[in-house]
Amino acid sequence: MRALTIVIPTYNEADNLPALARAVWDLPIPKTRLLIVDDGSPDGTGDVAEDLARAHPGVLSVIHRPGKLGLGSAYIAGFRAALDAGAEAIGQMDADFSHAPHYLPGFLDMLELADVVLGSRYVPGGGVDRRWGAGRKLLSAFGNMYARLILNLQVRDGTGGFRIWRREALLGMPLERIRSNGYVFQVEMAYVAQRLGYALAEAPIYFEDRRIGQSKMSFRIQIEAALRVWQVLLMHRTLKPARRPNSHASDTRTA
Repeated sequence: MRALTIVIPTYNEADNLPALARAVWDLPIPKTRLLIVDDGSPDGTGDVAEDLARAHPGVLSVIHRPGKLGLGSAYIAGFRAALDAGAEAIGQMDADFSHAPHYLPGFLDMLELADVVLGSRYVPGGGVDRRWGAGRKLLSAFGNMYARLILNLQVRDGTGGFRIWRREALLGMPLERIRSNGYVFQVEMAYVAQRLGYALAEAPIYFEDRRIGQSKMSFRIQIEAALRVWQVLLMHRTLKPARRPNSHASDTRTA
């Protein structure tokens, strides 16, 4: 099983972070590292993360940023730091328990046959929080259908943020080209990976609304994301597998 580092962007997650760390470390995955990217949370999340790092040396580290600089840039900063530290598999997840840690061992198993594994609400066996109203369910489903139609995405859940990447695949991603800094970042990463010929696999997940705190998603954010999909298409539609840095190498899934 590949050594796993999970990148977790945070903003006001002080109440969730210690419990999430315990839940991840209780999994049957040896030496899982957490990399917290905190955007200057006013509730002290950065300090909580530092306390965890001192209590658990070598398995948790923190990147402190001066303010809310965006989800996309937080993930890219975390990805680069994880790669620089030698991570063999790089995960991404929210800190609010909407992404249940117990799925991670299955994701890692699937990574043996794929370049990236995406937690999916919209494949058989997946689902969304039963407390969601009809309007929110419709908006989420429409957002995914819209992205699939415009970009010809071959995955059912391109907007989800619960994923694990092979080191080789993330090294081959042109992170400097990724411009999205909101929730469409997930769509852009999936589209670029697909254009570059990486193998994307989906694992069913049940998406539960955050346990503590307020959701950061809004109707305005989702509308902005829908408009950004067209920019993603124009920016990356000419990408081909030959453009990735390791295109001359053998299939990354045998590495």
